[in-house]
Amino acid sequence: MRILLIVGWLFVGLGGAIFHFGPGQRHLEVDQVNVVLTKARACVAAEQWHEAVDLFNEVIADIPEEKVAESRSVILEKAKCQMMAAKLPDARETLEGLLDDVRNDDTSDLEFAAEVQSALANSQYYMTWLMRLEGLPEEQWKPEIEAARQHYTQLTAAAQQMGNEELKLRSSEDLESAVRLARMDLSELQGLPLPSQ
Repeated sequence: MRILLIVGWLFVGLGGAIFHFGPGQRHLEVDQVNVVLTKARACVAAEQWHEAVDLFNEVIADIPEEKVAESRSVILEKAKCQMMAAKLPDARETLEGLLDDVRNDDTSDLEFAAEVQSALANSQYYMTWLMRLEGLPEEQWKPEIEAARQHYTQLTAAAQQMGNEELKLRSSEDLESAVRLARMDLSELQGLPLPSQ
């Protein structure tokens, strides 16, 4: 009987060791990712945009491959921080890649796809604003605002299909703003404060 108990305890210890060095390592990695993600979100709350971008990059590098939805969500958070950290071209590039991924995945959530598209359109809108303030010629900034306008139009239609009245209202207002920005005289634009992101 004693031998049976000793052997049983040995198997419990062996099982614990196997779990710790096997699947347990995966749990440790996930816990570490969650710690870094919490720090990144704390930086966002404190408006420390550059630090948040670095931490989000760390999370994206370490997040398990099978967690596709979570990874995409973190990429979107990172892109929004890039916009706030005055990295609009990087944000736009990140969002374009993310939108392509989401659109090519039949299982992706329509609300999330709309959020990504809205962020991309906003980045293009702000890029246009800055390009116009820098005095760049129309042939350089016009494609940016035209792309933003198309995204806002698509978002308004998608919101109608989803029955999302808030998104529909916001997208139609953003569409009007994009049209106004394209038509606005430069002297009029220079008198306005930069739009809030």
